[in-house]
Amino acid sequence: MPARRINPFRVRMHRSYSVQELAACCGVHKNTVRNWQANGLEANEPRRPYLFQGERVRAFLTKANAKRKSPCTPGTIFCFRCRAPRAPALAMVEYTPHSPTGGNLRALCDHCEGLMHRRVRKADLASVMPGIAVHITEGQPRLISRPSPSTNCDFQGS
Repeated sequence: MPARRINPFRVRMHRSYSVQELAACCGVHKNTVRNWQANGLEANEPRRPYLFQGERVRAFLTKANAKRKSPCTPGTIFCFRCRAPRAPALAMVEYTPHSPTGGNLRALCDHCEGLMHRRVRKADLASVMPGIAVHITEGQPRLISRPSPSTNCDFQGS
């Protein structure tokens, strides 16, 4: 199971935390806090019991979360199978509008052939997918006009 991002704003800046308190505050195991310490989280003093200043913990978690991000450059869509931004296979993308201004891009991953999705504004299609053939499809029908209700319904109109 991949690591999850811990919200750094759960940690109070002007408070000191023990290993157990920090684990409870962030909702992780105490060994995770010890791994953070091995990976660069500094304690107030180098001897036990280890106490961590909230400001340092927050900075460490913010930096760790920023390292895990991988933004999509123009011409790529994030593939959840590969866990990386990838180019669409055969340079073909399908755009399905969901509103007058935006919709979803759908393409196959060039690397693993999995299905990739990306939400995009219609006005930004040319800048998001430069040099790639974008096929615009018709949107899904809406439930605006409904046929009469089912005949086995207990509701009787007046």
